[in-house]
Amino acid sequence: MAQMESDTRKKLLELFSEAKGDFISGQKISELLGCSRTAVWKHIEELRKEGFELEAVRRLGYRIISTPDKVTANEIRLGLKTTILGQVIHYEEEVASTQKIAHQLAQEGAKEGTLVVAELQTAGRGRMDRTWFSPKGTGIWMSLILRPPIPPQKAPQLTLLAAVSIAQAIQEVTGLVPDIKWPNDILIHGKKCVGILTELQADPDRVHSVIIGMGINVNHNQFPEDLREVATSLAIEKGEKIKRARLIQEVLTKMETLYRQYLQHGFLPIKLLWEGYAISIGNEITARMLHGTIRGVARGITDEGVLMLEDANGVIHYIHSADISL
Repeated sequence: MAQMESDTRKKLLELFSEAKGDFISGQKISELLGCSRTAVWKHIEELRKEGFELEAVRRLGYRIISTPDKVTANEIRLGLKTTILGQVIHYEEEVASTQKIAHQLAQEGAKEGTLVVAELQTAGRGRMDRTWFSPKGTGIWMSLILRPPIPPQKAPQLTLLAAVSIAQAIQEVTGLVPDIKWPNDILIHGKKCVGILTELQADPDRVHSVIIGMGINVNHNQFPEDLREVATSLAIEKGEKIKRARLIQEVLTKMETLYRQYLQHGFLPIKLLWEGYAISIGNEITARMLHGTIRGVARGITDEGVLMLEDANGVIHYIHSADISL
């Protein structure tokens, strides 16, 4: 029953999205959704409870005037133009980690493109199990399930694909031009505003799922003292609040386009786009790895997405995983 109501609500939001602010009669909604006028009214009231502002005019019907600044499934679906990514959305007010939920759903057979999103993470984490500052109602905390037909060693390429998708979406929605620091940080004016965590469920020769966790600082107006020098938000840099659901929609749209290209043409098109945003190429950087530290000039990435670092002796080191500082 709950699934049927969710599917009906999804179709209703698609109708409003297609109407682009125009009225839709209650009779037309009833016919298209295959439910009674009373049921239509109940769905409208549920949307109002979520914070949607709807106008009802006799003989004209209903239209959406404004939407809440939330990241609920309904808010994300209103205007979403993808066919795979985000078609199934699990929304929670508060979770320990969207990544943990996505792992569980993937193991239970969740469809490719399933998105887990939350208003608040109490145990958000980045690479190397670092905590991620993720207060309620300010950022985007989400995890996406992909099931690409690729060998496990190629999975890190999807981190770079995700970074390009988010960078493109930020540029589209805000006009800000981000920089990407290999492999998974997105910076605005030298400060971090996005982190990406890619994790695998795989056999030695086959990927079962790739879970891409994304944390985006959107409407934070301040950070703890220990983060102020290194972290920022889109609202701080833009000088105004950003509609979070709109940004999620754009991230999913950009990512679906690039993911299709990747599956059809391989990593090269993604590599070229990534290099256009890369801040480290041609600069001297320090790569800190588990087995040591290397300092040198970043010469780019290989066709597999591996960082090439040239040391003072002219030797090229191939870096698969490291913390990078400029």
